[in-house]
Amino acid sequence: MSLAIWTNHVFRPEVETVLQQKLAAAGHRLLRSGQASPMVLAAGSADPLLDEADVALGQPDVSQVMGNRRLRFIELTTAGYTRYDRADFRAAVQARGVPVTNASQVFADPCAQHVLAQMLAIERNLPVQLRNQDGPREWRYLEDRFTNGVLSPQKTVLLLGYGAIGRRLGELLQPFGCRVLAYRRTPTGDEQVTVVGTAGLDDAIAGADHVVNILPDSPATTGWMSADRFNRMKRGARFYNIGRGTTVDQSALMAVLASGQLGAAYLDVMDPEPLPPAHPLWRVQNCFITCHIGGGTREQDDNIAQHFLSNLQAWMNGGALVDRIM
Repeated sequence: MSLAIWTNHVFRPEVETVLQQKLAAAGHRLLRSGQASPMVLAAGSADPLLDEADVALGQPDVSQVMGNRRLRFIELTTAGYTRYDRADFRAAVQARGVPVTNASQVFADPCAQHVLAQMLAIERNLPVQLRNQDGPREWRYLEDRFTNGVLSPQKTVLLLGYGAIGRRLGELLQPFGCRVLAYRRTPTGDEQVTVVGTAGLDDAIAGADHVVNILPDSPATTGWMSADRFNRMKRGARFYNIGRGTTVDQSALMAVLASGQLGAAYLDVMDPEPLPPAHPLWRVQNCFITCHIGGGTREQDDNIAQHFLSNLQAWMNGGALVDRIM
């Protein structure tokens, strides 16, 4: 079977060359969109080339996909898929039997390791010490040696969300012996940590030393981490956001950081993105920011390409698809 495979993902040139070669060896054509974007989170624009494709890889335009009768398989190059998570889109692809996958497994381990690095850095008080090196270069022996902490069985970590990232983070935390809880609205029964439902959520937030937000963007999660939930947190606890910036009331976050209710925050996602230079979050002393790089690695494009090639082969052979979402 010869397929026309459309993409608007900007691969590194050497990775795209290998991808083209592997597809050509199998008798397929790669259609490079003129609307390609280097940002995996950017919404795709309508593209006439997509109408010629059997398979889409990247971030295809939602409306165009719903009207495309030729597409037979779609793989998204992100873990998040909010723009596609709509009743009309689901109905359109399901009516035509078009499977849709995302790339959760590509980003799960980097995101989980990113949060673990943040947790260790904050427990060991590294951000403050590294800022001291830039100035005023004070010898902070008493201040820092005896205020450091460790991840240990005495610490409770609450994961807000338990998808691929949460599952992997739970695995990485096991050697430290932390008590790990995960909030999940609909448990599946295969969770490897203690699951907290809506009824136990307030108590879980109040008892956690580290709260990790991994919630996706959706109308139901907008501002989900609210002033009320921040004020329920244990005094001095730490908060992390690796999910989406829209899920957090950032004004409330800044308020609890300023009051000392929250010990520190580490944010990889914000609202808006890019975060403007004048945004007050940049100036909060106990708020540490990385620029939505949590899922990134040097091998990101290689891994996206391999994920797609494996799924393409499985789809053609009638096998199970990795990260199928529809």
